[in-house]
Amino acid sequence: MTFFNASHMPDILDLTQRGRLGAATALIQRSLGSNLGQPQAEGGGARPHHDGQEARLPAPAAFADAPSRPAAEGARPTPSPAASGSFTRHAFRGARGSLDYLLYAPANATKAMPLVMMLHGCTQDAEDFARGTRMNQLAEEFGFLVAYPEQTRKANAQKCWNWFRPGDQGKGSGEPALIAGIAGEIANRHDVDRGRIYVAGLSAGGAAAAIMAQAYPDVFAAAGIHSGLACGSAADLPGALSAMKGKGRRRSVDGQTYVPLITFHGSRDTTVDPANSEQIHGSWRERHTAASLAETVETGVSPGGRQYRQAVLRGPSGKAMAESWLVMGAGHAWSGGSPSGSYTDASGPDASRAMIRFFLQHRLGGPATG
Repeated sequence: MTFFNASHMPDILDLTQRGRLGAATALIQRSLGSNLGQPQAEGGGARPHHDGQEARLPAPAAFADAPSRPAAEGARPTPSPAASGSFTRHAFRGARGSLDYLLYAPANATKAMPLVMMLHGCTQDAEDFARGTRMNQLAEEFGFLVAYPEQTRKANAQKCWNWFRPGDQGKGSGEPALIAGIAGEIANRHDVDRGRIYVAGLSAGGAAAAIMAQAYPDVFAAAGIHSGLACGSAADLPGALSAMKGKGRRRSVDGQTYVPLITFHGSRDTTVDPANSEQIHGSWRERHTAASLAETVETGVSPGGRQYRQAVLRGPSGKAMAESWLVMGAGHAWSGGSPSGSYTDASGPDASRAMIRFFLQHRLGGPATG
Protein backbone atom coordinates (compact mmCIF):
# COMPACT_ATOMS: atom_id res chain seq x y z
CA MET A 1 0.00 0.00 0.00
CA THR A 2 1.20 3.51 -0.80
CA PHE A 3 0.77 6.26 1.77
CA PHE A 4 0.66 9.96 1.00
CA ASN A 5 2.31 12.37 3.42
CA ALA A 6 -0.28 15.17 3.57
CA SER A 7 2.09 17.46 5.47
CA HIS A 8 3.88 18.09 2.16
CA MET A 9 0.76 19.44 0.43
CA PRO A 10 1.43 23.16 1.18
CA ASP A 11 4.91 22.85 -0.33
CA ILE A 12 3.55 20.99 -3.36
CA LEU A 13 0.95 23.69 -3.98
CA ASP A 14 3.52 26.43 -3.51
CA LEU A 15 5.96 24.86 -6.00
CA THR A 16 3.13 24.34 -8.52
CA GLN A 17 1.98 27.95 -8.25
CA ARG A 18 5.55 29.11 -8.80
CA GLY A 19 5.83 27.03 -11.97
CA ARG A 20 8.42 24.59 -10.57
CA LEU A 21 6.61 21.49 -11.77
CA GLY A 22 9.67 19.26 -11.68
CA ALA A 23 10.28 20.03 -8.03
CA ALA A 24 6.56 19.58 -7.24
CA THR A 25 6.55 16.18 -8.98
CA ALA A 26 9.64 15.05 -7.07
CA LEU A 27 8.04 16.07 -3.79
CA ILE A 28 4.82 14.20 -4.67
CA GLN A 29 6.89 11.10 -5.38
CA ARG A 30 8.67 11.38 -2.06
CA SER A 31 5.33 11.93 -0.32
CA LEU A 32 4.09 8.67 -1.84
CA GLY A 33 7.12 6.87 -0.52
CA SER A 34 8.80 6.36 -3.90
CA ASN A 35 12.26 7.51 -5.01
CA LEU A 36 13.33 8.06 -1.42
CA GLY A 37 16.67 9.76 -1.19
CA GLN A 38 16.52 11.06 -4.77
CA PRO A 39 17.88 14.62 -5.06
CA GLN A 40 15.29 17.35 -5.48
CA ALA A 41 14.60 18.34 -9.07
CA GLU A 42 16.16 21.49 -10.46
CA GLY A 43 14.47 24.67 -9.32
CA GLY A 44 13.42 23.38 -5.90
CA GLY A 45 14.52 24.85 -2.62
CA ALA A 46 13.48 27.60 -0.28
CA ARG A 47 9.96 28.95 -0.44
CA PRO A 48 9.57 32.63 -1.32
CA HIS A 49 9.13 35.33 1.29
CA HIS A 50 5.48 36.45 1.40
CA ASP A 51 4.28 39.72 2.87
CA GLY A 52 0.65 38.59 3.04
CA GLN A 53 -0.63 41.51 0.95
CA GLU A 54 -2.22 41.45 -2.47
CA ALA A 55 -0.36 42.82 -5.46
CA ARG A 56 -1.31 46.26 -6.68
CA LEU A 57 0.41 45.94 -10.06
CA PRO A 58 -0.19 42.55 -11.70
CA ALA A 59 2.47 41.77 -14.28
CA PRO A 60 1.66 40.11 -17.61
CA ALA A 61 2.74 36.52 -18.15
CA ALA A 62 5.63 37.72 -20.31
CA PHE A 63 7.33 39.14 -17.23
CA ALA A 64 7.50 35.73 -15.58
CA ASP A 65 10.84 34.30 -16.63
CA ALA A 66 10.87 31.08 -18.64
CA PRO A 67 11.59 27.84 -16.75
CA SER A 68 15.25 27.26 -16.02
CA ARG A 69 17.10 25.08 -18.47
CA PRO A 70 18.91 21.99 -17.20
CA ALA A 71 22.68 22.02 -17.32
CA ALA A 72 24.14 20.59 -20.49
CA GLU A 73 25.66 17.14 -20.27
CA GLY A 74 29.25 17.32 -19.14
CA ALA A 75 28.91 20.81 -17.62
CA ARG A 76 31.71 21.61 -15.20
CA PRO A 77 31.03 24.90 -13.39
CA THR A 78 33.99 26.63 -11.77
CA PRO A 79 34.31 25.34 -8.20
CA SER A 80 34.13 27.83 -5.35
CA PRO A 81 34.85 27.45 -1.64
CA ALA A 82 31.94 26.76 0.67
CA ALA A 83 30.08 29.77 2.05
CA SER A 84 30.76 29.64 5.79
CA GLY A 85 30.00 33.24 6.78
CA SER A 86 26.77 34.72 8.09
CA PHE A 87 23.62 35.05 5.95
CA THR A 88 21.02 37.19 7.70
CA ARG A 89 17.71 38.88 6.85
CA HIS A 90 17.19 42.60 7.44
CA ALA A 91 14.40 45.12 6.88
CA PHE A 92 15.26 48.52 5.42
CA ARG A 93 12.94 51.39 6.28
CA GLY A 94 13.40 54.66 4.42
CA ALA A 95 11.60 57.79 3.33
CA ARG A 96 10.48 56.07 0.10
CA GLY A 97 9.22 52.89 1.74
CA SER A 98 10.59 49.61 3.02
CA LEU A 99 12.30 46.56 1.57
CA ASP A 100 13.75 43.36 3.01
CA TYR A 101 17.20 42.15 2.05
CA LEU A 102 19.57 39.31 2.84
CA LEU A 103 23.19 40.12 3.67
CA TYR A 104 26.11 37.73 3.38
CA ALA A 105 29.24 38.56 5.37
CA PRO A 106 32.22 36.25 4.73
CA ALA A 107 33.93 34.43 7.55
CA ASN A 108 37.22 36.02 6.48
CA ALA A 109 35.86 39.55 6.85
CA THR A 110 38.47 42.30 6.58
CA LYS A 111 38.48 46.06 6.87
CA ALA A 112 37.08 48.21 4.05
CA MET A 113 35.46 45.38 2.10
CA PRO A 114 33.73 45.87 -1.24
CA LEU A 115 29.93 45.50 -1.36
CA VAL A 116 28.01 43.82 -4.20
CA MET A 117 24.26 44.45 -4.53
CA MET A 118 22.48 41.54 -6.29
CA LEU A 119 19.02 42.10 -7.83
CA HIS A 120 17.02 38.92 -8.56
CA GLY A 121 14.78 38.27 -11.55
CA CYS A 122 11.01 37.80 -11.77
CA THR A 123 9.49 35.05 -9.57
CA GLN A 124 12.79 34.66 -7.72
CA ASP A 125 13.64 35.60 -4.14
CA ALA A 126 16.89 36.57 -2.47
CA GLU A 127 17.82 33.09 -1.25
CA ASP A 128 17.09 31.48 -4.62
CA PHE A 129 19.25 34.08 -6.38
CA ALA A 130 22.10 33.55 -3.93
CA ARG A 131 22.04 29.81 -4.59
CA GLY A 132 21.86 30.16 -8.35
CA THR A 133 24.64 32.71 -8.73
CA ARG A 134 26.99 31.24 -6.09
CA MET A 135 27.91 34.81 -5.20
CA ASN A 136 28.25 33.98 -1.50
CA GLN A 137 30.99 31.46 -2.28
CA LEU A 138 32.85 34.09 -4.28
CA ALA A 139 32.42 36.54 -1.40
CA GLU A 140 34.19 34.02 0.80
CA GLU A 141 36.95 33.59 -1.75
CA PHE A 142 37.60 37.28 -2.49
CA GLY A 143 36.44 38.91 0.74
CA PHE A 144 33.41 41.12 0.02
CA LEU A 145 29.88 41.64 1.33
CA VAL A 146 26.84 40.65 -0.75
CA ALA A 147 23.35 42.11 -0.33
CA TYR A 148 20.21 40.73 -1.96
CA PRO A 149 17.28 43.20 -1.92
CA GLU A 150 14.02 41.29 -2.22
CA GLN A 151 11.04 42.53 -4.22
CA THR A 152 7.57 41.95 -2.72
CA ARG A 153 4.37 40.72 -4.30
CA LYS A 154 2.74 43.93 -3.10
CA ALA A 155 4.96 45.91 -5.48
CA ASN A 156 4.71 43.41 -8.35
CA ALA A 157 2.68 40.21 -8.59
CA GLN A 158 5.58 38.31 -10.17
CA LYS A 159 8.15 39.95 -7.86
CA CYS A 160 9.74 41.74 -10.83
CA TRP A 161 11.52 45.03 -10.27
CA ASN A 162 9.41 47.70 -11.98
CA TRP A 163 12.12 48.83 -14.39
CA PHE A 164 9.52 49.93 -16.97
CA ARG A 165 7.84 52.60 -14.80
CA PRO A 166 9.17 56.19 -14.97
CA GLY A 167 8.77 56.52 -11.20
CA ASP A 168 11.20 53.64 -10.72
CA GLN A 169 13.86 54.82 -13.15
CA GLY A 170 15.49 57.79 -11.45
CA LYS A 171 17.51 58.93 -8.50
CA GLY A 172 15.69 59.59 -5.25
CA SER A 173 12.41 57.93 -6.19
CA GLY A 174 10.72 54.54 -6.09
CA GLU A 175 12.72 51.34 -6.09
CA PRO A 176 16.08 52.93 -6.97
CA ALA A 177 15.88 55.00 -3.78
CA LEU A 178 15.18 51.85 -1.74
CA ILE A 179 18.04 49.88 -3.29
CA ALA A 180 20.46 52.78 -2.86
CA GLY A 181 19.17 53.19 0.70
CA ILE A 182 20.03 49.58 1.47
CA ALA A 183 23.55 50.10 0.14
CA GLY A 184 23.91 53.17 2.35
CA GLU A 185 22.57 51.35 5.40
CA ILE A 186 25.05 48.50 4.97
CA ALA A 187 27.91 50.94 4.43
CA ASN A 188 26.96 52.73 7.66
CA ARG A 189 26.71 49.54 9.71
CA HIS A 190 29.70 47.65 8.30
CA ASP A 191 33.27 48.44 7.33
CA VAL A 192 32.57 49.00 3.62
CA ASP A 193 34.90 50.64 1.12
CA ARG A 194 32.46 53.22 -0.30
CA GLY A 195 34.58 53.49 -3.41
CA ARG A 196 33.93 49.82 -4.22
CA ILE A 197 30.16 49.32 -4.18
CA TYR A 198 28.82 47.40 -7.19
CA VAL A 199 25.42 46.29 -8.49
CA ALA A 200 24.37 43.33 -10.64
CA GLY A 201 21.11 41.68 -11.62
CA LEU A 202 19.30 39.17 -13.82
CA SER A 203 16.47 39.94 -16.25
CA ALA A 204 14.20 42.49 -14.50
CA GLY A 205 16.98 42.70 -11.92
CA GLY A 206 19.46 43.36 -14.71
CA ALA A 207 17.27 46.19 -15.97
CA ALA A 208 17.11 47.52 -12.40
CA ALA A 209 20.92 47.30 -12.16
CA ALA A 210 21.19 49.37 -15.35
CA ILE A 211 18.91 51.95 -13.75
CA MET A 212 21.01 52.02 -10.58
CA ALA A 213 24.18 52.56 -12.59
CA GLN A 214 22.68 55.51 -14.45
CA ALA A 215 20.84 57.04 -11.49
CA TYR A 216 23.64 56.63 -8.94
CA PRO A 217 27.05 56.92 -10.65
CA ASP A 218 28.22 58.52 -7.41
CA VAL A 219 27.45 55.30 -5.48
CA PHE A 220 28.24 52.39 -7.82
CA ALA A 221 31.71 51.90 -9.22
CA ALA A 222 30.61 49.28 -11.78
CA ALA A 223 27.54 47.30 -12.80
CA GLY A 224 26.74 43.82 -14.11
CA ILE A 225 23.66 43.30 -16.30
CA HIS A 226 22.65 39.72 -17.12
CA SER A 227 19.85 39.22 -19.66
CA GLY A 228 18.63 42.74 -18.91
CA LEU A 229 17.64 45.99 -20.59
CA ALA A 230 18.94 49.54 -20.75
CA CYS A 231 17.66 52.23 -18.42
CA GLY A 232 14.70 54.04 -19.98
CA SER A 233 14.06 51.43 -22.68
CA ALA A 234 10.37 51.45 -21.70
CA ALA A 235 7.97 53.78 -19.90
CA ASP A 236 4.91 51.53 -19.53
CA LEU A 237 3.80 47.90 -19.82
CA PRO A 238 3.24 47.88 -23.62
CA GLY A 239 6.62 49.54 -24.06
CA ALA A 240 8.20 46.95 -21.79
CA LEU A 241 6.86 44.09 -23.90
CA SER A 242 8.24 45.77 -27.01
CA ALA A 243 11.60 46.40 -25.35
CA MET A 244 11.89 42.78 -24.28
CA LYS A 245 11.59 41.87 -27.97
CA GLY A 246 14.52 44.13 -28.74
CA LYS A 247 12.48 47.12 -29.87
CA GLY A 248 12.89 49.43 -26.90
CA ARG A 249 13.31 53.17 -27.14
CA ARG A 250 16.79 54.66 -26.91
CA ARG A 251 17.86 57.60 -24.80
CA SER A 252 20.44 60.10 -25.92
CA VAL A 253 23.89 59.33 -24.55
CA ASP A 254 25.02 62.95 -24.54
CA GLY A 255 26.06 64.26 -21.15
CA GLN A 256 25.59 60.97 -19.29
CA THR A 257 28.05 59.68 -16.73
CA TYR A 258 28.71 56.09 -17.74
CA VAL A 259 29.53 53.57 -15.02
CA PRO A 260 31.83 50.74 -16.17
CA LEU A 261 29.65 47.76 -16.95
CA ILE A 262 29.67 44.12 -17.97
CA THR A 263 26.77 42.38 -19.69
CA PHE A 264 25.92 38.71 -20.25
CA HIS A 265 23.20 37.40 -22.56
CA GLY A 266 22.21 34.08 -24.11
CA SER A 267 21.97 34.06 -27.90
CA ARG A 268 18.71 32.06 -27.71
CA ASP A 269 17.04 34.11 -25.02
CA THR A 270 13.36 34.27 -26.02
CA THR A 271 12.29 36.24 -22.94
CA VAL A 272 14.60 39.26 -23.29
CA ASP A 273 16.11 39.62 -26.75
CA PRO A 274 19.95 39.77 -26.73
CA ALA A 275 19.69 42.97 -28.79
CA ASN A 276 19.10 44.68 -25.45
CA SER A 277 22.60 43.90 -24.19
CA GLU A 278 24.06 45.02 -27.49
CA GLN A 279 22.17 48.30 -27.09
CA ILE A 280 23.76 48.81 -23.67
CA HIS A 281 27.24 48.03 -24.95
CA GLY A 282 26.62 50.09 -28.08
CA SER A 283 25.75 53.14 -25.99
CA TRP A 284 29.11 52.83 -24.23
CA ARG A 285 30.86 52.49 -27.59
CA GLU A 286 29.01 55.51 -29.00
CA ARG A 287 29.62 57.66 -25.93
CA HIS A 288 33.35 56.99 -25.86
CA THR A 289 34.25 56.89 -29.54
CA ALA A 290 36.61 59.83 -29.06
CA ALA A 291 37.92 58.70 -25.68
CA SER A 292 40.75 56.51 -26.96
CA LEU A 293 38.90 53.28 -26.15
CA ALA A 294 39.93 50.25 -28.19
CA GLU A 295 37.54 47.36 -28.75
CA THR A 296 38.70 43.75 -28.96
CA VAL A 297 36.54 40.71 -29.69
CA GLU A 298 37.50 37.21 -28.62
CA THR A 299 35.76 33.85 -28.78
CA GLY A 300 36.07 30.82 -26.57
CA VAL A 301 34.43 27.70 -25.16
CA SER A 302 33.43 27.26 -21.52
CA PRO A 303 34.38 24.07 -19.58
CA GLY A 304 30.75 23.03 -19.98
CA GLY A 305 30.93 23.30 -23.77
CA ARG A 306 29.22 26.64 -24.40
CA GLN A 307 30.79 28.81 -27.06
CA TYR A 308 30.86 32.52 -26.30
CA ARG A 309 31.91 35.85 -27.77
CA GLN A 310 33.47 38.48 -25.51
CA ALA A 311 33.72 42.10 -26.68
CA VAL A 312 35.81 44.41 -24.51
CA LEU A 313 36.28 48.19 -24.59
CA ARG A 314 39.61 49.13 -23.00
CA GLY A 315 41.10 52.45 -21.98
CA PRO A 316 44.66 53.62 -22.70
CA SER A 317 45.93 51.80 -19.60
CA GLY A 318 44.44 48.51 -20.81
CA LYS A 319 41.71 48.41 -18.17
CA ALA A 320 38.38 46.99 -19.36
CA MET A 321 35.75 49.74 -19.17
CA ALA A 322 32.91 47.73 -20.72
CA GLU A 323 32.49 44.04 -21.53
CA SER A 324 29.76 42.26 -23.48
CA TRP A 325 29.46 38.45 -23.33
CA LEU A 326 27.17 36.60 -25.76
CA VAL A 327 26.74 32.95 -24.76
CA MET A 328 25.90 30.84 -27.80
CA GLY A 329 22.86 28.60 -27.52
CA ALA A 330 21.98 29.77 -24.01
CA GLY A 331 18.50 30.89 -23.04
CA HIS A 332 17.18 33.15 -20.29
CA ALA A 333 19.44 31.91 -17.51
CA TRP A 334 22.42 32.96 -15.36
CA SER A 335 25.52 31.70 -17.17
CA GLY A 336 27.61 29.26 -15.14
CA GLY A 337 25.07 29.28 -12.32
CA SER A 338 24.17 26.46 -9.97
CA PRO A 339 21.22 24.14 -10.78
CA SER A 340 20.18 24.56 -7.13
CA GLY A 341 18.80 27.98 -8.10
CA SER A 342 16.24 28.90 -10.75
CA TYR A 343 17.04 30.29 -14.21
CA THR A 344 20.61 29.02 -14.40
CA ASP A 345 22.74 27.39 -17.09
CA ALA A 346 25.65 25.58 -15.47
CA SER A 347 27.26 24.83 -18.84
CA GLY A 348 28.03 28.46 -19.66
CA PRO A 349 31.03 30.59 -18.73
CA ASP A 350 30.96 31.71 -15.07
CA ALA A 351 29.18 35.08 -15.15
CA SER A 352 29.55 35.60 -11.39
CA ARG A 353 33.31 35.16 -11.43
CA ALA A 354 33.67 37.30 -14.56
CA MET A 355 31.64 40.09 -12.94
CA ILE A 356 33.70 40.06 -9.75
CA ARG A 357 36.93 40.14 -11.77
CA PHE A 358 35.56 43.10 -13.71
CA PHE A 359 34.20 44.90 -10.62
CA LEU A 360 37.42 44.75 -8.65
CA GLN A 361 39.27 46.65 -11.39
CA HIS A 362 37.15 49.71 -10.67
CA ARG A 363 36.56 52.09 -7.80
CA LEU A 364 35.09 55.54 -7.49
CA GLY A 365 37.67 58.29 -7.60
CA GLY A 366 40.63 56.22 -8.72
CA PRO A 367 42.09 52.81 -9.59
CA ALA A 368 40.90 49.75 -7.68
CA THR A 369 43.08 48.36 -4.92
CA GLY A 370 41.64 44.86 -5.37
